[in-house]
Amino acid sequence: MGMLPQAVAALRYIEGRRETLVQLSDVIWELAELALHEDESASRLLGALEAEGFAVETGVGGLPTAFVATWGSGNPVIGFLGEYDALGGLSQHAVPYRSERVAGAPGHGCGHNLLGTGALGAAIGLKHQMEENRLPGTIKYFGCPAEENLSGKAFMAREGLFDGCDACLTWHPSSVNKVATGSSLANNAANLIFFGQSAHAAGDPYNGRSALDAVQLMNLGVEFLREHMPPQARVHYVITGGGAQPNVVPALAKVWYLVRAPRREEVDQLWERVLKCASGAAEMTETRYEVEMIKAIWNVLPNRPLIDLLDECFRQIGPPAFGPAEQAFAQEITGTIPGEQRASSLREARVPEELWDRVLLDTILPIPAIEDPPRGSTDVGDVSWCCPTAQISTACLALGTPGHSWQYAAQSGMGIGHAGMLTAAKVLAAAGYALMTRPELLVRAKADFVRRTGGRPYRSVMAPGQRPAFHQFSG
Repeated sequence: MGMLPQAVAALRYIEGRRETLVQLSDVIWELAELALHEDESASRLLGALEAEGFAVETGVGGLPTAFVATWGSGNPVIGFLGEYDALGGLSQHAVPYRSERVAGAPGHGCGHNLLGTGALGAAIGLKHQMEENRLPGTIKYFGCPAEENLSGKAFMAREGLFDGCDACLTWHPSSVNKVATGSSLANNAANLIFFGQSAHAAGDPYNGRSALDAVQLMNLGVEFLREHMPPQARVHYVITGGGAQPNVVPALAKVWYLVRAPRREEVDQLWERVLKCASGAAEMTETRYEVEMIKAIWNVLPNRPLIDLLDECFRQIGPPAFGPAEQAFAQEITGTIPGEQRASSLREARVPEELWDRVLLDTILPIPAIEDPPRGSTDVGDVSWCCPTAQISTACLALGTPGHSWQYAAQSGMGIGHAGMLTAAKVLAAAGYALMTRPELLVRAKADFVRRTGGRPYRSVMAPGQRPAFHQFSG
């Protein structure tokens, strides 16, 4: 690729804002607001961007906690994606043992307090570099709510918010330092609501038609379906309503389904089969059902030129640096993770075995010869079908920390997470500067994007009138 221009001013600016960024991430960590209810978290982020001279548009895409912050004018247009929603039931103090801050409350068990703030650091760092060099171009920071379960970016993409970007960059906290090279699992999520007939469960149960029976029979049908799904497909469900008391035949029951597969068309096919299980269950129980779609998202579309750029910038910047306090904390966290669970996680992440004895990863993993297989899901997928998109992960966690765990939440609120966040900000800012000053990089990224999409424009797989599921979480 050749020598990249040095984003010295951007890196210096981010370093100078270190304490401000750390404090912002900690405030969002303490707020720990659920998907589509991140009112205060979004407000803190957009307030910080306004203070840096960005113009902010709020409530975009039909999402009250979504926003776009813009600085500059003209081309190219480089976007940074920020997230800030928490996960239910993962409230945790920043200590290396289980200790809830508020019993049963949400917590940042996926590190989105770091993600949103790190992307903000990249945006303000790149702005400072462009001011110093008097460069044309536009920076957009996308405040993206509800990545967990409700997929805010998919609604933003449906409204065309990413269409004008030449490239979008993002990152995610992890226990490894690497550039993401593979795809993700596309998915559908919906509530299936069954309606029956109530009756006295002892006196005249024969006059009842149990909606709960229908839910259970549907779930059983899906269990038998598992043998006949694509190998990497995943189906998850939780019964969210099953009646009020056992002596009344339930007239209403609800189940929340999440169906995933590596490719969008596989999800569509599997979803139809899951709905057949619902139809069969309704027929067997003489009930009826309705489908309330929550979201439907695409798999991530990799972009090799952006992957190579991020890898080069990452190696210029280097991995996060951790001090003795972080090492000691990570050592204690590691002691809470069962050995085989840790080993399985490291194998899945393709961490070389010679590194397994480390508690914090201080190296950058190489780009693999074969793209990473899809594991989880992310609404970054929809953005990647709108414009060239790529992302990195930085070590914000002890090596092998399980996702969506109290251990993850603890480290998201202390020095380990802070170090990884600041590194991510610098890498993304450096990549953004290269894209602003090396037009041929964007030409290559666009060519790869067109090749992978076949030149087809992005199409949302959600119905035009589908609204975000504001009621899914109470907030």
